[in-house]
Amino acid sequence: MKVAAVQMVSGVSLADNLAQARSLLEQAAQAGAELAVLPEYFGAMGLRDSDKLTLCETWGDGAIQRFLAGAARELDLWIVGGTLPLACDSPGRVHNSTLVFSAQGECVARYDKIHLFRFDNGRERFDEAQTIQAGREPARFTMVARSGTPWRVGLSVCYDLRFPELYRAHARAGADLLLVPSAFTYTTGRAHWEVLLRARAVENLAYVLAPAQGGQHENGRRTWGHSMLVDPWGTVLAQQDEGPAVVLGELDAAHLAQVRGQLPALEHCVL
Repeated sequence: MKVAAVQMVSGVSLADNLAQARSLLEQAAQAGAELAVLPEYFGAMGLRDSDKLTLCETWGDGAIQRFLAGAARELDLWIVGGTLPLACDSPGRVHNSTLVFSAQGECVARYDKIHLFRFDNGRERFDEAQTIQAGREPARFTMVARSGTPWRVGLSVCYDLRFPELYRAHARAGADLLLVPSAFTYTTGRAHWEVLLRARAVENLAYVLAPAQGGQHENGRRTWGHSMLVDPWGTVLAQQDEGPAVVLGELDAAHLAQVRGQLPALEHCVL
């Protein structure tokens, strides 16, 4: 099955970002992708953290959700909507949520980001908990490729990547593909992005598809990019350093079965 990681450099305008996302999704569909995944915060990278509150939608309706449903249906493409802000029960906060839309335009899964990023090196400071309410439960979905092969998919977002327990839970539930839509900072991405993605693939014997924000944003932030597809042996199959792009690659069920058969590490796990 061909899949696509959509890399963006989202700005502050929702309309402009959705237009760019639509163009990149069209490229993915034209290239034969059956699944396309947008990066974290694809709809907007605001001037202030609180800007996401103004874009908050109620689950089930809103401009971003209508965009995702319409694009999936019109392009005959499964689309994972990176993240968007959804209403929560905590005043002044939102959930940072991933929504999955089938090729029929139906929302079939939702994941609220569990682990919230906090970083302060004296020059850069981030604290997502100021505006985001953490999710509580992992989420997975199953899609059937046009070939008839089912793929079990585990959802995660950005900072989740540093917590292997989440991915092991996905593996124990039968996940074949792990998704990591992200907006890694340039500093942390340069240090840890690739090694963490490859580790999650190797230790869980699964494909990892990681679309990212990648470049210099209007708000002054620089993100690492390097969207990539990693196979279950830890090989990087496709990658884009910076800039808007569609990173394409193939998932091979036979290769997945071969790797799991020759090194059945998941069966040997005792803790």
